[in-house]
Amino acid sequence: MTENSRIPVAGPSITELEAKRVLDAVTHAWYDDANRPIDDFETAFARYIGRAHAGCLPSCTAGLHLALAALGIGPGDEVIVPDLTWIATSAPISYVGAQPVFADVDPTSLCLTIDTVAACVTPRTKAVIAVDLYGAMPDMEALAAFADESGITLIEDAAEALGSEIAGRRAGSFGRVSVFSFHGSKTLTTGEGGMLLTDDPDLFRRVNVLRDHGRRPGDRAFNNFEVAFKYKMSGLQAALGAAQLERVDELLEGKRRIHRWYKDGLAERDDVSIYSSDNAGVVWWMTSAHVSPETGWDKDRLQAELSRANIDSRPIFRPLSSLPAYRETSEAARARDRNQVAYRVSPWGINLPSALALTQADVQRVCDEMIYLIDRRIR
Repeated sequence: MTENSRIPVAGPSITELEAKRVLDAVTHAWYDDANRPIDDFETAFARYIGRAHAGCLPSCTAGLHLALAALGIGPGDEVIVPDLTWIATSAPISYVGAQPVFADVDPTSLCLTIDTVAACVTPRTKAVIAVDLYGAMPDMEALAAFADESGITLIEDAAEALGSEIAGRRAGSFGRVSVFSFHGSKTLTTGEGGMLLTDDPDLFRRVNVLRDHGRRPGDRAFNNFEVAFKYKMSGLQAALGAAQLERVDELLEGKRRIHRWYKDGLAERDDVSIYSSDNAGVVWWMTSAHVSPETGWDKDRLQAELSRANIDSRPIFRPLSSLPAYRETSEAARARDRNQVAYRVSPWGINLPSALALTQADVQRVCDEMIYLIDRRIR
């Protein structure tokens, strides 16, 4: 960025490789070759994550919807989600007529724990969606063991965690189903898009029927067996995704580098801390900061001042149970009493600019402005 240009909060890295692959798809991926980019991307992504099956989708939200529908979850069922996440994690639960239940999170990872999940389990609990928030991961092996013992299905929402690892396994390799986002803000992008992955062949066959209007794979007679959904990705998007995947190590290193720059830039502060992890395998999609309440700078005021300085930012998510979409429900009321960590950290958390185009000078400018605001501006 130039010295005074606006610093974006998120954005991709696109090179001539991506442009070349998309142009090839625009030119050639039609007729009998129409599915080639999609097949290539699904195969390569499944291999990268370490899953048997992968299906391209228009969004990660569609992946969660398909997963819940394919698992037969519906009215009368409950699905546990972290209270501190984007509504895209919980909305598909409502799509299938089930009830989202909001669990508290760990104060360091901002992810679910066995204890926070266990506090929400009832006889109606059918699944838990564990979110790898901002790239951090919960103890997935422990959650998987707890889910198995409790007869609950584990779904991994790895939308933001491409490249992160725990216990020697990549994000997206846990649970009966996992999902990713390829939104334009994500580390790997197709503009809009997502992916569903599973090792269960029967479940994947069911997903393939549901994502194509209830048609069985290979059907050319338009013989629909049920009313279902239209959840597919275009070949042009898949070509972009496959090209990005070829550069995945470079993209992940870019995210690691940005996180290091922020840690260095704010290392001497005791009133602003960068969310980090003891797990060296975490790749932070968004570098996030916790500002001490003693500074008086809640996230809304701090964002407004950063914006005046030509710096974009995002708030750490507000608890789902506080949103107008949910707050009048009885479950939200219970969650507000129960989820002390989510309500304690959210007001003081901010996502700092993490676009892959940022330079070290851009990051230092953000750090300098935050320090200036906290130390010198009238509060």
